Amino acid sequence: MLGHLGFSYIGAIILMMLFIPNIIWAQHKPEGYSFANESKLLLAFERTGEVLTTTCALIFGDFNLHTWTPWTWWLIATMVLMMVYILWWVRYFTTGQTLNRFYRSLLGIPVPGAVLPVAVFFLLGIYGKVIWMLILAVILGIGHIGIHIQHKGELNT
Repeated sequence: MLGHLGFSYIGAIILMMLFIPNIIWAQHKPEGYSFANESKLLLAFERTGEVLTTTCALIFGDFNLHTWTPWTWWLIATMVLMMVYILWWVRYFTTGQTLNRFYRSLLGIPVPGAVLPVAVFFLLGIYGKVIWMLILAVILGIGHIGIHIQHKGELNT
C-alpha cells in the first residue's frame, strides 16, 4: 500500500494531459478572473496538493501497466475521467471562454475543472494501491475544489 519507487510513465502521461490545457488557459484567462479573494488556507492545501500529487504520480512505478487484474478497471476508470476532463477543456475553449462557462458543470459533475483532476489522482492511487496518492488527492481536493467552489459562489452573488 505504500508504493514502490520507480518512474511512472502512466503518471507522466496523465500529468501532460493535465498541464497542457492549463498552460494554454493561463495564457488566455477569461475576463474578470481574479485570485485576489482566494482563501489562503485553501490555497495552501491546493499548492501543497499540486506539488505532492505531481511528485507522487511520477515516482511510484505502481502506476504503470502490469498484467490484467480486477485492479486494472481502476486504471480504465482513471483514463475515462481523464478523457472527460479533456472534453471539459474542449468545451470551454470552443464555446467562448467566460467565467460562467469555466465553472459550468459537465455531465452532472459540479466544477469539473477541479473535481475531475482530483478524482483522477484518487483513482490512480487506488489502481496503484499507493496510500500516499490517496492522501495527497484529498489534500489537493480540499484546496482545488474549495477554491473553485469559492470562485463559482462569487459569480452567483
